[in-house]
Amino acid sequence: MMAVWTCSGLRWSADGPVLAWRGGRASTLPRGKRVAFRVAEGGVRRCSGARGNACATGAVVPGRSTGARCEECARLERARSVAADTAVDDPRPYRVYLAWFGPGLVKVGITAVERGPARLLEQGAVCFSWLGTGPLMAARRAEQLLRAALGVPDRIPYAAKRAVRSVLPSAAADRAAEIGRLHERAGALAGWPEALRREPFRPVDHVPVFGLASLPAAVGQIRELVPGGTVCGDLVAAAGPDLHLATGDGVVVLDTRLMTGWQLAPAADGGQLTVPVSRYTPMPGEQQELF
Repeated sequence: MMAVWTCSGLRWSADGPVLAWRGGRASTLPRGKRVAFRVAEGGVRRCSGARGNACATGAVVPGRSTGARCEECARLERARSVAADTAVDDPRPYRVYLAWFGPGLVKVGITAVERGPARLLEQGAVCFSWLGTGPLMAARRAEQLLRAALGVPDRIPYAAKRAVRSVLPSAAADRAAEIGRLHERAGALAGWPEALRREPFRPVDHVPVFGLASLPAAVGQIRELVPGGTVCGDLVAAAGPDLHLATGDGVVVLDTRLMTGWQLAPAADGGQLTVPVSRYTPMPGEQQELF
């Protein structure tokens, strides 16, 4: 009987992206690796639980959900969340950062110092620089100040990130230029929290880590997994939760958040892509967009 595993998401390690599986197994994802799996026939997608605990009811969740949680587990997950401002008593030091995902796509955010650059890798930041370090609430106040003063958001939609990955500037200096200018403007602002230690501009570039140099434009992205469906392709790049897979019809993006909660089994190397795919249509003189 063929082994069936349940995916618990993609993680970024010092050696690159790793798919985690329920029970503690892990699969490294070096570029060039053949990714081939099949969704169990007749299966359903189950809630992935909250804060490391299984869903109490084993609720079924929609195939297109990137959160892969039922309403109750989603509430529990956010009950002690820095992003939702429900963990204001967190004693750990935090860093404020500027992250760049492509021309005009800059965000400000915070992350715990102990996590290093993991948060930036998880978001698919092409390059970033730290701005300051200090207590959580000081970092949060600085983030709010920068959003208002610099006009940058704290979130960038994944659709926007994906749309520019194959047309990024080839030089690292050019990729860092936009956050360099914003970092300088940020340093001149009044109102920085006194408890926050300023950080110099030291851009970190993730193009080599993600494999984005000379990345072929994607022809579409997987919309959802379905029972009995197969995904097969060679990994050409990975950024944030996304795997860019070379298939017989071109490069297709798989958001690995769609994998969580499904029971998956290995597929034949010569298998086809048989899950629903949203095709990209190039518009004359414009960036590619979804139908």
